Amino acid sequence: MKISKKALASLAGPTALAVVALFVPTGTASAQSINDGVKAAQGTSSATSIFSTGGVFATIVNVMLFLIGAISVIMLIYGGIRYTISGGDSGSVTSAKNTILYAIVGLIIAFLAYAIVNWVLGALSGNASTT
Repeated sequence: MKISKKALASLAGPTALAVVALFVPTGTASAQSINDGVKAAQGTSSATSIFSTGGVFATIVNVMLFLIGAISVIMLIYGGIRYTISGGDSGSVTSAKNTILYAIVGLIIAFLAYAIVNWVLGALSGNASTT
């Protein structure tokens, strides 16, 4: 069984839509008015800072790091499947091992980036917490 790039590409679209659907708010939130935006721009609002733990920057970075981690896990599974179905062909085994290695490196980088970003955001917002 050979998994083609076309088959992987056909799975990428629905997977991306499912991940995006996780982050779309479904509850009924009160609409923000223009005055709320003006107050936030002036700094007189009770809105969170852009660099705070729950701010816009932190949310965007955390979503991107989540996607990187998810892609790394998917590639780890893909490499394991390729390793299993390689049939002893040394070229296929080496390629599958490289895929697994790069996926693990990607996971490590995603975890370290998450820790570094949250540490920097904590230092910028003045919250020196370890959460």
